[in-house]
Amino acid sequence: MFLFPAIDLYQGKAVRLLRGDYDQMTVYSNNPPEIAKKFKEAGATHLHLVDLEGAKTGETPNLETIKSIIAQTDLFTEVGGGIRSMEVIDRYLSAGVDRVILGTAAVTNKGFVEEAVAKYGDKIAVGVDIKNGCVAIKGWTESSGIDAFVFCEKMQKIGVSTLICTDISKDGMMQGTNRGLYQELSEKFSMNIVASGGVSTLDDVKALAEMDLYGAIVGKAYYTGAIDLKEAIGLL
Repeated sequence: MFLFPAIDLYQGKAVRLLRGDYDQMTVYSNNPPEIAKKFKEAGATHLHLVDLEGAKTGETPNLETIKSIIAQTDLFTEVGGGIRSMEVIDRYLSAGVDRVILGTAAVTNKGFVEEAVAKYGDKIAVGVDIKNGCVAIKGWTESSGIDAFVFCEKMQKIGVSTLICTDISKDGMMQGTNRGLYQELSEKFSMNIVASGGVSTLDDVKALAEMDLYGAIVGKAYYTGAIDLKEAIGLL
Protein backbone atom coordinates (compact mmCIF):
# COMPACT_ATOMS: atom_id res chain seq x y z
CA MET A 1 0.00 0.00 0.00
CA PHE A 2 1.17 3.50 -0.82
CA LEU A 3 0.81 6.30 1.70
CA PHE A 4 -0.23 9.62 0.19
CA PRO A 5 0.56 12.47 2.56
CA ALA A 6 -1.72 15.36 1.62
CA ILE A 7 -1.33 19.06 1.02
CA ASP A 8 -4.47 21.15 0.60
CA LEU A 9 -3.67 24.39 -1.20
CA TYR A 10 -5.35 27.76 -0.72
CA GLN A 11 -3.76 31.02 -1.92
CA GLY A 12 -0.39 29.29 -2.19
CA LYS A 13 -0.51 28.05 1.40
CA ALA A 14 -0.87 24.59 2.91
CA VAL A 15 -4.12 24.45 4.87
CA ARG A 16 -6.65 22.00 6.27
CA LEU A 17 -10.42 22.30 6.42
CA LEU A 18 -12.63 20.61 8.99
CA ARG A 19 -15.08 18.39 7.07
CA GLY A 20 -14.73 20.59 3.99
CA ASP A 21 -15.79 23.81 5.74
CA TYR A 22 -13.92 26.83 4.36
CA ASP A 23 -14.85 28.76 7.51
CA GLN A 24 -12.94 26.22 9.60
CA MET A 25 -9.52 26.53 7.94
CA THR A 26 -6.15 26.04 9.61
CA VAL A 27 -3.02 27.36 7.85
CA TYR A 28 -0.08 25.00 8.37
CA SER A 29 2.55 26.52 6.11
CA ASN A 30 3.22 29.39 3.71
CA ASN A 31 5.70 27.17 1.86
CA PRO A 32 4.04 23.96 0.54
CA PRO A 33 7.15 22.79 -1.40
CA GLU A 34 9.05 22.60 1.90
CA ILE A 35 6.34 20.32 3.31
CA ALA A 36 6.60 18.09 0.22
CA LYS A 37 10.37 17.87 0.76
CA LYS A 38 9.77 16.74 4.34
CA PHE A 39 7.41 14.05 3.05
CA LYS A 40 10.15 12.80 0.74
CA GLU A 41 12.74 12.85 3.53
CA ALA A 42 10.38 10.66 5.58
CA GLY A 43 10.35 8.11 2.76
CA ALA A 44 7.17 9.06 0.91
CA THR A 45 6.99 8.26 -2.80
CA HIS A 46 3.46 9.57 -3.46
CA LEU A 47 1.74 12.91 -2.84
CA HIS A 48 -1.92 13.96 -2.79
CA LEU A 49 -2.70 17.61 -3.60
CA VAL A 50 -6.02 19.44 -3.52
CA ASP A 51 -6.53 22.92 -4.94
CA LEU A 52 -9.27 24.23 -2.65
CA GLU A 53 -9.71 27.40 -4.70
CA GLY A 54 -9.92 25.35 -7.87
CA ALA A 55 -12.67 23.32 -6.24
CA LYS A 56 -14.76 26.50 -6.17
CA THR A 57 -13.76 28.07 -9.50
CA GLY A 58 -12.96 25.14 -11.80
CA GLU A 59 -9.64 26.81 -12.63
CA THR A 60 -6.01 26.21 -11.56
CA PRO A 61 -5.14 29.14 -9.25
CA ASN A 62 -2.44 27.16 -7.41
CA LEU A 63 -0.77 25.76 -10.52
CA GLU A 64 2.50 27.64 -9.97
CA THR A 65 2.75 26.27 -6.43
CA ILE A 66 2.08 22.76 -7.77
CA LYS A 67 4.75 23.20 -10.44
CA SER A 68 7.19 24.28 -7.74
CA ILE A 69 6.41 21.20 -5.65
CA ILE A 70 6.96 18.92 -8.66
CA ALA A 71 10.22 20.69 -9.56
CA GLN A 72 11.61 20.30 -6.05
CA THR A 73 10.60 16.67 -5.46
CA ASP A 74 10.23 13.61 -7.69
CA LEU A 75 7.17 12.32 -5.83
CA PHE A 76 4.32 10.72 -7.75
CA THR A 77 1.80 13.57 -7.63
CA GLU A 78 -1.96 13.43 -7.95
CA VAL A 79 -4.13 16.55 -7.93
CA GLY A 80 -7.83 17.14 -7.35
CA GLY A 81 -10.10 20.12 -6.84
CA GLY A 82 -12.69 21.37 -9.30
CA ILE A 83 -11.37 19.59 -12.39
CA ARG A 84 -14.28 19.72 -14.81
CA SER A 85 -12.83 20.35 -18.27
CA MET A 86 -10.38 18.61 -20.60
CA GLU A 87 -8.45 21.89 -20.78
CA VAL A 88 -7.73 21.81 -17.04
CA ILE A 89 -6.71 18.12 -17.22
CA ASP A 90 -4.34 18.95 -20.08
CA ARG A 91 -2.92 21.87 -18.09
CA TYR A 92 -2.14 19.75 -15.05
CA LEU A 93 -0.67 16.81 -16.95
CA SER A 94 1.44 19.14 -19.09
CA ALA A 95 2.79 20.66 -15.87
CA GLY A 96 4.08 17.25 -14.77
CA VAL A 97 1.24 16.04 -12.57
CA ASP A 98 1.04 12.23 -12.72
CA ARG A 99 -2.68 11.78 -12.11
CA VAL A 100 -5.73 14.04 -11.87
CA ILE A 101 -8.80 13.37 -9.76
CA LEU A 102 -12.29 14.10 -11.05
CA GLY A 103 -14.88 14.82 -8.39
CA THR A 104 -18.27 16.49 -8.89
CA ALA A 105 -17.83 16.45 -12.68
CA ALA A 106 -17.60 12.65 -12.60
CA VAL A 107 -21.01 12.51 -10.95
CA THR A 108 -22.77 15.12 -13.08
CA ASN A 109 -21.14 14.43 -16.44
CA LYS A 110 -20.52 10.75 -17.25
CA GLY A 111 -19.41 11.65 -20.78
CA PHE A 112 -16.58 13.78 -19.38
CA VAL A 113 -15.19 10.80 -17.45
CA GLU A 114 -15.47 8.61 -20.54
CA GLU A 115 -13.62 11.17 -22.66
CA ALA A 116 -10.89 11.68 -20.06
CA VAL A 117 -10.32 7.94 -19.51
CA ALA A 118 -10.29 7.32 -23.28
CA LYS A 119 -7.58 9.96 -23.72
CA TYR A 120 -5.48 9.52 -20.58
CA GLY A 121 -6.22 6.05 -19.17
CA ASP A 122 -4.81 5.49 -15.69
CA LYS A 123 -3.80 9.15 -15.36
CA ILE A 124 -7.45 9.73 -14.47
CA ALA A 125 -8.81 8.92 -11.00
CA VAL A 126 -12.25 9.58 -9.57
CA GLY A 127 -12.94 10.89 -6.08
CA VAL A 128 -15.98 9.41 -4.36
CA ASP A 129 -17.04 11.46 -1.36
CA ILE A 130 -19.56 9.49 0.67
CA LYS A 131 -22.15 10.88 3.06
CA ASN A 132 -24.95 8.73 4.46
CA GLY A 133 -24.29 6.12 1.77
CA CYS A 134 -24.65 8.56 -1.14
CA VAL A 135 -22.13 10.46 -3.25
CA ALA A 136 -21.73 14.09 -2.13
CA ILE A 137 -20.89 16.83 -4.64
CA LYS A 138 -19.92 20.51 -4.84
CA GLY A 139 -17.36 20.47 -2.05
CA TRP A 140 -19.51 18.13 0.05
CA THR A 141 -22.30 20.74 0.25
CA GLU A 142 -24.90 18.70 -1.67
CA SER A 143 -25.95 15.07 -1.93
CA SER A 144 -26.30 13.69 -5.44
CA GLY A 145 -28.81 11.13 -4.20
CA ILE A 146 -26.76 8.45 -6.01
CA ASP A 147 -25.85 5.33 -4.04
CA ALA A 148 -22.07 5.25 -3.60
CA PHE A 149 -21.67 1.59 -4.61
CA VAL A 150 -23.86 2.02 -7.71
CA PHE A 151 -21.66 4.97 -8.70
CA CYS A 152 -18.45 2.99 -8.15
CA GLU A 153 -19.80 0.21 -10.36
CA LYS A 154 -20.45 2.75 -13.14
CA MET A 155 -16.90 4.10 -12.85
CA GLN A 156 -15.44 0.59 -13.07
CA LYS A 157 -17.45 -0.11 -16.24
CA ILE A 158 -16.13 3.10 -17.82
CA GLY A 159 -12.58 1.92 -17.16
CA VAL A 160 -11.56 4.14 -14.24
CA SER A 161 -8.57 2.46 -12.60
CA THR A 162 -8.28 4.40 -9.32
CA LEU A 163 -10.94 5.52 -6.83
CA ILE A 164 -10.20 7.88 -3.95
CA CYS A 165 -12.96 7.23 -1.42
CA THR A 166 -13.65 9.63 1.43
CA ASP A 167 -16.03 9.06 4.30
CA ILE A 168 -16.95 12.70 4.94
CA SER A 169 -18.14 12.02 8.48
CA LYS A 170 -14.61 10.93 9.43
CA ASP A 171 -12.58 13.61 7.66
CA GLY A 172 -10.49 15.77 9.97
CA MET A 173 -12.16 14.38 13.08
CA MET A 174 -9.17 12.29 14.28
CA GLN A 175 -11.53 9.51 15.37
CA GLY A 176 -10.29 6.73 13.10
CA THR A 177 -11.15 5.70 9.58
CA ASN A 178 -14.16 3.71 8.31
CA ARG A 179 -12.47 0.33 7.98
CA GLY A 180 -15.69 -1.50 7.16
CA LEU A 181 -16.32 0.76 4.16
CA TYR A 182 -12.87 0.18 2.69
CA GLN A 183 -13.04 -3.56 3.29
CA GLU A 184 -16.33 -3.67 1.37
CA LEU A 185 -15.00 -1.51 -1.46
CA SER A 186 -11.87 -3.62 -1.83
CA GLU A 187 -13.93 -6.82 -1.97
CA LYS A 188 -16.51 -5.53 -4.47
CA PHE A 189 -14.29 -3.74 -6.98
CA SER A 190 -11.13 -4.48 -8.93
CA MET A 191 -10.07 -0.82 -9.11
CA ASN A 192 -7.24 0.63 -7.04
CA ILE A 193 -8.94 1.89 -3.85
CA VAL A 194 -7.41 4.79 -1.92
CA ALA A 195 -8.78 5.37 1.59
CA SER A 196 -9.26 8.99 2.61
CA GLY A 197 -10.75 10.58 5.70
CA GLY A 198 -9.98 9.85 9.32
CA VAL A 199 -6.69 7.97 8.91
CA SER A 200 -5.60 8.99 12.41
CA THR A 201 -3.26 6.36 13.87
CA LEU A 202 -0.61 3.83 12.94
CA ASP A 203 -3.25 1.18 13.69
CA ASP A 204 -5.44 2.68 10.95
CA VAL A 205 -2.53 2.51 8.51
CA LYS A 206 -1.79 -1.10 9.46
CA ALA A 207 -5.44 -2.17 9.19
CA LEU A 208 -5.86 -0.60 5.75
CA ALA A 209 -2.60 -2.18 4.53
CA GLU A 210 -3.83 -5.59 5.69
CA MET A 211 -6.89 -5.15 3.44
CA ASP A 212 -4.42 -4.94 0.54
CA LEU A 213 -5.71 -1.50 -0.43
CA TYR A 214 -3.78 0.40 -3.09
CA GLY A 215 -3.33 3.52 -0.97
CA ALA A 216 -4.28 5.66 2.00
CA ILE A 217 -4.22 9.44 2.36
CA VAL A 218 -2.81 10.96 5.54
CA GLY A 219 -3.81 14.57 6.18
CA LYS A 220 -4.52 16.16 9.53
CA ALA A 221 -2.90 13.29 11.48
CA TYR A 222 0.47 14.22 9.96
CA TYR A 223 0.15 17.92 10.71
CA THR A 224 -0.89 17.39 14.33
CA GLY A 225 1.85 14.82 14.92
CA ALA A 226 -0.61 11.97 15.56
CA ILE A 227 1.07 9.95 12.80
CA ASP A 228 4.83 9.93 12.33
CA LEU A 229 5.12 9.61 8.55
CA LYS A 230 8.49 7.86 8.60
CA GLU A 231 7.19 5.30 11.09
CA ALA A 232 3.98 4.78 9.09
CA ILE A 233 5.90 4.21 5.86
CA GLY A 234 8.20 1.84 7.75
CA LEU A 235 5.17 -0.29 8.62
CA LEU A 236 4.51 -0.80 4.93
